[in-house]
Amino acid sequence: MTPPLLSPGEFRELAARFAERPIVVLGDVMLDEYVWGEASRISPEAPVAIVEVERETLRLGGAANVARNIASLGGRVELLALVGEDARAESLAEALEAEGIAANGLLADPDRPTTLKTRIVASRQQIVRVDRESRAPLAGKLRERFVDSLMARLETAGGVLVSDYGKGVVDLSLMELVAREARARDIFVAVDPKESHFYLYRHVSIVTPNVHEASRAARLEIRGTRNLEEAGRKLLAELESDALLITRGPEGMSLFRTDRETTHIPVMAREVYDVTGAGDTVIATLTLAAVAGASLEHAAALSNAAAAVVVGEVGTAAVTPDELEMSLSFGYPKPSERAGAREREKAR
Repeated sequence: MTPPLLSPGEFRELAARFAERPIVVLGDVMLDEYVWGEASRISPEAPVAIVEVERETLRLGGAANVARNIASLGGRVELLALVGEDARAESLAEALEAEGIAANGLLADPDRPTTLKTRIVASRQQIVRVDRESRAPLAGKLRERFVDSLMARLETAGGVLVSDYGKGVVDLSLMELVAREARARDIFVAVDPKESHFYLYRHVSIVTPNVHEASRAARLEIRGTRNLEEAGRKLLAELESDALLITRGPEGMSLFRTDRETTHIPVMAREVYDVTGAGDTVIATLTLAAVAGASLEHAAALSNAAAAVVVGEVGTAAVTPDELEMSLSFGYPKPSERAGAREREKAR
């Protein structure tokens, strides 16, 4: 089954409700650093390219990029995460506030660095990535503060979005707390999973693995729709979640729901430069749409249209309502069309 896309008019009606209730985003935040340059020589010291640096940029990554996507679409977001006591944390807070996202949910841990992933890009091709991070678990007084902050935010939340990158925030007891308290309050819970943590995500509204994560979690090599169906149904039963969305790259997405036919959503992107952060865009758009009242089928199709926009850029990106409406109307917009959409957005 393939769901029909929302019409532009239906999307505008849905988007008008995006800001009605806040989405709590919790998980692992990071900074994505990009070092841009050209590589035309090989080093005499080792068989590696010499990159002549032209510029450097910092972008929000992980749960911070999820929050950015929600804010970019006009949603209200409350971010809850851990950072270090370092200059990177200050840079991350400044970047969040520049996007209109409050940084008061960032809890500082003096024993960990703020996660930084540095990508060296030459001629639009990533050459190497360098990670600086800690995976130490959230514990002690800091954990108590985190839970207290979460419980306070659940009082007004319309949805909870868990962005798990395996950096220490998300564990079994936290997920049990989130699932229990959210169900008691009828709050939508979406999880962008870490492959090794699949057993944590039980009794939530939806989990959104990519095809490789789903394959490994189900212990099945997904080849074609037959294996896909088997893996999706197996994971859905094991997690006892309401739904499972497997993102399949160039083959689109597949939405599994208990006692319903699987919904297959074809890919929309015409040009793919970089899939970095595409999963953040998918789950942010899906959660906003579901909390605003869209069916999961329409929410998934809308998230697919949003992903078609951001994969056309190098690095993490966020989609705006105008760009998403354009994607629904005409398919993936070209860079020149994106620029025009952003100018219209600023003029509003």
